[in-house]
Amino acid sequence: MERLLDQAAADLGMDRAQIRLRNLVPPEQMPYEVGLTFRDGSPMVYDSGDYPETLRAALARAGYESFDQRQADARAQGRHRGIGMACYVEGTGLGPFEGATVRIQQSGEIVVYTGAAPQGQSHQTTLAQICADELGVTPDDVTVVTGDTRVFPHGVGTFASRITVNAGSSVHLASVEVRQRVLDLASELLEVAPDDLEVAGGRVSVKGDESTSYKLSELARLSSGVPGFALKGSKAPGLDATSYFLPEGATYAHGAHVVEVEVDPDTGKVDICRYVVAHDCGTVVNPVIVEGQIQGGVAHGVGNALLEWMGYDENAQPITTTFADYLMPLATDVPKVEIVHLESPTPLNPLGVKGAGEGGTIPAPAAIVAAIEDALSPFGVVLRRHPVPPGTLVETLGVHRAR
Repeated sequence: MERLLDQAAADLGMDRAQIRLRNLVPPEQMPYEVGLTFRDGSPMVYDSGDYPETLRAALARAGYESFDQRQADARAQGRHRGIGMACYVEGTGLGPFEGATVRIQQSGEIVVYTGAAPQGQSHQTTLAQICADELGVTPDDVTVVTGDTRVFPHGVGTFASRITVNAGSSVHLASVEVRQRVLDLASELLEVAPDDLEVAGGRVSVKGDESTSYKLSELARLSSGVPGFALKGSKAPGLDATSYFLPEGATYAHGAHVVEVEVDPDTGKVDICRYVVAHDCGTVVNPVIVEGQIQGGVAHGVGNALLEWMGYDENAQPITTTFADYLMPLATDVPKVEIVHLESPTPLNPLGVKGAGEGGTIPAPAAIVAAIEDALSPFGVVLRRHPVPPGTLVETLGVHRAR
């Protein structure tokens, strides 16, 4: 669709950015009913976001308005420079559920148990932050145990950019419940209303009087009761709660990529000079983790656009059977991505979060191929497929030069 927009812009004599800005869903139409049916049978509804502003943010960071001059300067020096862009919308936070237990131990340690199993996405850091925010401690005070059925029985999986939405929301809900139990118990012990208490620094104290307080560890011990005595201030022993978050439907992240490249027409080598991603994944829990997700996603996209070709012979047998044939991007092939964060919290979960795991990959091939085509526009090159490894570019240029 993105490449069709480029072609439409060329046919209409329009700027490629303008044709997108005219057709992106404006914020005043959110939530926007797409008119399609999602995989679970529910109607597809974009929940929140300012799509035009996200594209404008990417274009501004990339210096799009001054690109024509950079391209002209490069051509004057015999270099072939081009720019490409692509937008995306991604359904994230898919069901059916994830769950979590939050427990304050009698030692004062806070433990989160969840069925969500990470593969390097920093679940422990993200979930610890979410819990710590509610219980007035630092993330270092929270231990997160993932994917262990001995301590938490149910988990669906880490895929489809769904964990912060589902596991994060379940941790939040469980933490809210534990916080309320802490306040109720402290209220009974201190003989003040729960609204007159605050939770901070691992203690519960009367507002304005930190000398009148209880440590969370003390409250955890008291919540377990004393043999032979009534249990006061608690509806159940211990300071723990379990919650499951069941999303009603997908929440939609979105973004825009703008990439600037230079192409050597003699060798087909593509150098990515600059790569900008503006994205909106709702509330950003941890910007560093989100940036890591995007940077890794772009690495996948670069491979998809330039290298990772699966070839077959005339008998349909694969001829790219080793990593000597099936090329993957190296560190030298992947640019450092410039990232612009935008936030449009979704109303579909208590944190307002959306997924971010695939936004670096989805539009990358379209944006990179568009930039290559723009760089080679003096040759009349039109690229209809990807990946476009050096050999393909040299062969394509040879055909156009022969004409």
